[in-house]
Amino acid sequence: MLRTFISAKLHGLRVTDKALDYHGSATLPKSLMELVDIQPYEQVHCANKANGNRWVTYALPGPEGKFTLNGAAARYGEIGDECLIFTYRQEEVFSGAIVAFLGPDNRLAKTERYPATTA
Repeated sequence: MLRTFISAKLHGLRVTDKALDYHGSATLPKSLMELVDIQPYEQVHCANKANGNRWVTYALPGPEGKFTLNGAAARYGEIGDECLIFTYRQEEVFSGAIVAFLGPDNRLAKTERYPATTA
């Protein structure tokens, strides 16, 4: 049976810009997307630690240090809010996930790997 498990997480990404008059999505630093294997246009789940808002959108690569809430998502946070970005995958047994922890400038502070389980 396939189950849904976390595959990647960006922890502590801070909103740097909002673009309400945009088609939608979240613009993330390209290097962080590559680090945790988030593909352009891939579905991402977002959670705002400042206000508890959660939403689903898709990722677009952007400049280093920048995290932009686009379209309707611009209403879900304010500049400076700390957010979490997650992706998931379906598999029979959890095979692990990469987590990138970010500093206040949206630069990589450290990475961890959620361990793979043994079955």
